[in-house]
Amino acid sequence: MKLGLGLYNHQLHEDYYTFARQAGCTHLIIHLVTYYNNKIVPATDDTHNYGESHADDGFWTPEFLEKVIKEAGQHDLTVAGIENFNPADWYDVLLDGPRRSEQMEKLKGLVQLVGEHHIPIIGYNFSLAGVWGHQRKAVARGGAVSACFDAAEIDPASRVRNGEVWNMTYDASRKGVIPDTTQAQLWDRLSRFLNEILPVAEKAGVELALHPDDPPFEGLRHTPRLVYEPDLYQKVIDINRSPSNKLEFCMGSIQEMSKGSLYDAIRQYGEQRRISYVHFRNVRGKVPKYDEVFIDEGDIDMLKALRIFKQCNFDGVFIPDHTPSMQSTDSWKTGMAFALGYMKALFTVLEEEK
Repeated sequence: MKLGLGLYNHQLHEDYYTFARQAGCTHLIIHLVTYYNNKIVPATDDTHNYGESHADDGFWTPEFLEKVIKEAGQHDLTVAGIENFNPADWYDVLLDGPRRSEQMEKLKGLVQLVGEHHIPIIGYNFSLAGVWGHQRKAVARGGAVSACFDAAEIDPASRVRNGEVWNMTYDASRKGVIPDTTQAQLWDRLSRFLNEILPVAEKAGVELALHPDDPPFEGLRHTPRLVYEPDLYQKVIDINRSPSNKLEFCMGSIQEMSKGSLYDAIRQYGEQRRISYVHFRNVRGKVPKYDEVFIDEGDIDMLKALRIFKQCNFDGVFIPDHTPSMQSTDSWKTGMAFALGYMKALFTVLEEEK
């Protein structure tokens, strides 16, 4: 099992590489989605918009990838994966719009590029509404501020606007809302995407790892969702049995789901060798109301979960994904340091078990 850290593009420099290595990490999952001014923009209305997404941003280039790989390597860190395509590069793949074919060709090129640089994983979210509706409150131990979700606090009338997908704006000039989409149509779009891109990914030596829906509702902002219960991951796998068709196994999102067992899901997909990498985080509660809490205080027995991963011979990367902010001059690093230290201790326990 490999200890990793997820870094956004504005964190891809010496300071964060040093922090990751000091915390015991050996691998990185990097995010190349461009936010406005390289940061998430606070919502200004009921869309809870993450920010603006710009195509051709200069991050998905040989020069940038080579720079990151080299600089990370100088700290004994391996770039294990890239998480999330830029919405501006594939919105019509998600929406089945007029630029779909053009954007599919671009995605194929990106997969080939990643493979040429020996990065084995691309994580992705096949979602129209994206990660939306969360609040931030003092819900974790000691009053630590963290993400939480309460369906009673979101606007049920909210719609995804034209020019927006996956909770980001790619064209602010568009008016109105996106067309209605059925769940069957969204599954068909995912099937077409996978059947077209998986041969390219397999040849390039790249795994495409799908994140489950977060928050895990059957519908959100009047759009359908795909993987909102654990068993629906099996439907994704069965679309195409390519060894490159994998899962970005987010333990928090799966635990939040209303049905099924996280432990059973680890075993089901671990035994099939379909888990690409793991978001190792803990939560308290389930939809329609849950809190993201410290790694040691939620509903998941994290050591029990790791033992099942071990039984399935899973040896991939685990990252904290995100964690409550701790009182500190750098609340992000402090929260991550706590999570990574706890994870490293659990890994040590497993190593010592027969």
